[in-house]
Amino acid sequence: MSNKLNLMAVGAALVVGLAGGYLLFGGSEPPPSGTGESQAVAERKPLFYRNAMNPTVTSPIPAKDSMGMDYIAVYADDEGDSDAPAGTVKIDAVTVQNIGVRTERATEGPLSRSVRAVGRVDFDETLLARIYPKIDGWVETLMVDKTGAQVKKGDVLLSIYSPQIVASQEEYLLALKNRKTLGNSSLEDIRRGAESLVKSARLRLQLLDLPQHQIKALEQSGEINRATHIHSPFNGVVIKLGVQAGQYVTPKTQLYQIADLTKVWVYAEVFEFELPWIKEGDSAQITVEGVPGREFHGHISYIYPYLDRKTRTAKVRLEFDNSDGALRPEMFANVVLKSARSEPAVLVPAQAIVRSGTRKQVFVVREPGKFEPREVVVGITSEGKTQILEGVEAGEEVVVSAQFLIDSESSLREATAKMMRGAPGAATDDAEMKMDMPLPDAPGAPMDMGEMNMNPESAQP
Repeated sequence: MSNKLNLMAVGAALVVGLAGGYLLFGGSEPPPSGTGESQAVAERKPLFYRNAMNPTVTSPIPAKDSMGMDYIAVYADDEGDSDAPAGTVKIDAVTVQNIGVRTERATEGPLSRSVRAVGRVDFDETLLARIYPKIDGWVETLMVDKTGAQVKKGDVLLSIYSPQIVASQEEYLLALKNRKTLGNSSLEDIRRGAESLVKSARLRLQLLDLPQHQIKALEQSGEINRATHIHSPFNGVVIKLGVQAGQYVTPKTQLYQIADLTKVWVYAEVFEFELPWIKEGDSAQITVEGVPGREFHGHISYIYPYLDRKTRTAKVRLEFDNSDGALRPEMFANVVLKSARSEPAVLVPAQAIVRSGTRKQVFVVREPGKFEPREVVVGITSEGKTQILEGVEAGEEVVVSAQFLIDSESSLREATAKMMRGAPGAATDDAEMKMDMPLPDAPGAPMDMGEMNMNPESAQP
């Protein structure tokens, strides 16, 4: 009897405990299965499963890859905005800041480039004179007898005694006397012949480079000049002296070489791939070690139409003003050629381009935290800017840092979107898990694992 009473007491205590637990914790139980939230969870079924490491590998059923990692379930609402292009990525503001996403706006304008080269200062060939006599004779007086001497236009460089010049002067004097004698003749042919003889003799002296002032002195004095003067053709510097006093010279003898250094040329070597960036007339800038702290500005005067076979460079000639003589031939120069060769185009920072094989794309900011992958056609790149020929408009905002992290997520989303538009459920690799299993009612018939009822309680005996 006492045992029965004890069992009844224990049962009553158990009932009381269960009732108290229900009263204390009953409010935290999940809503009944008939509510709308529970039904939405139940209706959200995965379309298929994809490999976490390779989104192109899918399976219609839960599976594991070769490393034992579970495949990720893909749902119909994973892509969010259905109007966004495939691969569009949404990132919250905190993550954007943490991964260091920076953006810049695409601009429009020409693309310029500075071509750097090494150059050498040289003489301006158009201001370089080599002086040769047109007569045979002997150098009597050498007025300029040093290399490097400064001369001015018209200065007498030397004097030459030439029997040929002496004879020509005598002929001219005779012609003058003949014209004076026959100038009053009543016969016009005689007067014309005398005048023609004078002109012919004077022309001979001019062609033999007898200076004009000596011809005038000859006409006025009637005395023959023994020595013929050679004058400087312009202001310059004697860079080569070819004769000495008393030397016999011929028309083959180079007497002097004089250079005008008020303008100089600079020869620079430009690599083949940089030739499209330069043209005649582009500005040029040089610096030389001999004149520290100073920049000289000039322009490209000529681009030679051939390349050096060994260096694969083209010679470019630059022209600079050198009125103060600061630039000296044979100086080495650091050359910068500046040009604006391209037509106005859309420009973005070069680091915004994500290159994958032959494909090039940028990430355009659609709205804060939303990044759209955009395939682009790029042009030339210079000084950190790249031309965009197609794909981006001026004013659009593009990602310039951390885009590779965004690209990884975009690739996953793009692959997922392509599979969802295709035929989900078709396995593509080792995740294709079809097994041949006999059914009780159809012995030997193959069975897809995706169609199996995996509940052990419902298995038929």
